[in-house]
Amino acid sequence: QVQLVESGGRSVEAGASLTLSCAVRGRTIRSYAMGWFRQPPGKEREFVAAITRTGGNTNYKEAVNGRFRIYRDDAKNSMYLQMNSLTPDDTAVYYCAADGSSNVLRPTRVTWGQGTQVTVSL
Repeated sequence: QVQLVESGGRSVEAGASLTLSCAVRGRTIRSYAMGWFRQPPGKEREFVAAITRTGGNTNYKEAVNGRFRIYRDDAKNSMYLQMNSLTPDDTAVYYCAADGSSNVLRPTRVTWGQGTQVTVSL
């Protein structure tokens, strides 16, 4: 069974950049469409970004489009989320997600990581 391990979350100031990592264990990442979700304090989990299994297409939440970049390194069996120009609204627990059922990630079919906390202060 696939396991996802996130890392890289920490506390930063507004305007900073941060890169989150998701290591895939137990399976090859080549079998999965991948994505990032986040859960802000007191709110529901929400979609942030996704990348197809083939890596050819990406999709972003409108609020992060142009500031965040999702990418994958199949040789390292890992996926990343590069985050720039962070604001306090980006404060959340960030979760890695993997979907082995199709080329495009479907939130109802994903396996979740344990999450990593990102806190952005003014």
